[in-house]
This record gives sequence, structure tokens and C-alpha cells, in this order.
Amino acid sequence: MNAEFDIAETLDVKGASCPMPVVKTKGAIDDLAEGDVLEVLATDSGSMSDIDGWAGGTEGVELVEQEEGDDVYKHYVRKTE
Repeated sequence: MNAEFDIAETLDVKGASCPMPVVKTKGAIDDLAEGDVLEVLATDSGSMSDIDGWAGGTEGVELVEQEEGDDVYKHYVRKTE
């Protein structure tokens, strides 16, 4: 766990495949306040590039960090506006 940011909410999309992790991440981030960080837990390896690409092309969000675990991929997305 990274101490540089606090997790405002955790979104569990384990078992979901593309494009659902991104769709659900977008929906969850819309409900957060500016500066909040959303932790996304996914089992789809494609979510690494999918969420990275989505965050890079979306105004108001920033991909803070990604971690590749044994079975779970963790993504940390900050709402910036």
C-alpha cells in the first residue's frame, strides 16, 4: 500500500473483462470529489493498458499507480477536477 495517497473508495471489478473495468471505473470516478483516489481491483490483464489508456485520454482523471499482483491488478486513479 502506497502512503502517498489515501484511498477514497475501492471498486471491485474482479471477474469482469474488457470493457467493463473501464466502464465501471468511469462511473465510480464520476461520484468522487476532486482529489479523491479510486482503487480499482481487476483480474483482467488487459485492464493494465485499458485503464492506462482511458486515464491518459480523459480530462479530469490521472492514473496515479498500477500494481500487478499474482491474480489481481490494482489501479489507482485520482479525480483531478
